[in-house]
Amino acid sequence: MKNQITNAISDFFFEYETPRQVLVRNRRVGVVCRIIQLGVLAYIIGWVFIYEKGYQSTDIAVGSVFTKMKGVGYTSINGSERVWDVADYVFPSQGDASFVVMTNYIITEGQKMGKCPELHGKHNCSSNADCEGGSFKRQMTGECVKETKTCQVLAWCPVEDDLVIPDPPMLMSAENYTLFIKNSVTFPLFGVSRSNLVEGIDAGYISKCLYHPENAPLCPIFRLGDIVKLSGFNFETIATVGGAIGIVVDWTCNFDVAVTHCKPKYTFHGLYGNPDETDRARASVGYNFRFDIIVQSLARKFDIIPTLTAIGSGVGIFGVATVVCDLVLLYLLPKREFYKNMKFKYTDTHAQQDSEWLGLETSDCCPFDANARQVQGTGQTDEPDSEAGSTETEVSKVRY
Repeated sequence: MKNQITNAISDFFFEYETPRQVLVRNRRVGVVCRIIQLGVLAYIIGWVFIYEKGYQSTDIAVGSVFTKMKGVGYTSINGSERVWDVADYVFPSQGDASFVVMTNYIITEGQKMGKCPELHGKHNCSSNADCEGGSFKRQMTGECVKETKTCQVLAWCPVEDDLVIPDPPMLMSAENYTLFIKNSVTFPLFGVSRSNLVEGIDAGYISKCLYHPENAPLCPIFRLGDIVKLSGFNFETIATVGGAIGIVVDWTCNFDVAVTHCKPKYTFHGLYGNPDETDRARASVGYNFRFDIIVQSLARKFDIIPTLTAIGSGVGIFGVATVVCDLVLLYLLPKREFYKNMKFKYTDTHAQQDSEWLGLETSDCCPFDANARQVQGTGQTDEPDSEAGSTETEVSKVRY
């Protein structure tokens, strides 16, 4: 018992086991193996390293947006002239990343608090019972007005008629308003801060520039008409019935090169208000349109840890070729039994038990030459797949 424990401890510390490898000369299996390995290699190089930049660590920026609108509008309705400035047509006040620009409005003159009938087509009634208080959004008085056959309401009277939309829009001049966007971002992981007022965008340049996707892609001054056009919408349509435009400031940076190459890219997307849009419901559009400024960011930089992780996972995927080829060898090829005998080494349990009962070591009773792998037959052929000489003399335990 003591010897067995000593031998077990000795084997654990001083012996090394290595997998048995069999070299198979088979064209079909070899081609399948190489094709799979090439596919894995293409995936690692093309997708993981080139496309996904698996050798870099990533970070998302923390940013802020400040906006400022400029422009003056003018209207003349029934001899009443009015000048509209930023405080009149921008809601909420200046500075937010999401704001509304009023481009159309409905005038209801002489309104005062009182009781008056609802518009025809809204809250129709035939008797006072149809106008019970609390049944509608407006405050009902419980009286049905016979002349209009609508319920009487307590509101600003006369009530606003929003069924007739001014066309063309009252503030079509909003097309020439300008929007200034100031955006700053910080990438905490890399300790880098950037502003959309990058190198070369100074006060002198801003005073005379206007954004253009090709001629002035870094200018932070945008004309509203150009924004709507670049979003794919029609300005007159969206100014008449309302809509929403999204402005995306994209910071996609590679800090493996100079930080000065990290510059914003502006894109514009129509959210709703396009006459060709699939959403025909057009719920709660309003007579203005909203601007939403969205900042998205992603910075990358070389890092040894994700690089080694990507390489390690790629090496592990190479094992797929071995698994597939083993399945082909052991279960699909006509000579699968031959390959099974070559790949697996079976022990004779009864022989091992008899040896232990006699008190003999396996190496003493059954000497075996490590180099003698096959029993040579007189009719053996040189064909690699031939089963001649495939029988292998095995023992329960072999000590080399």
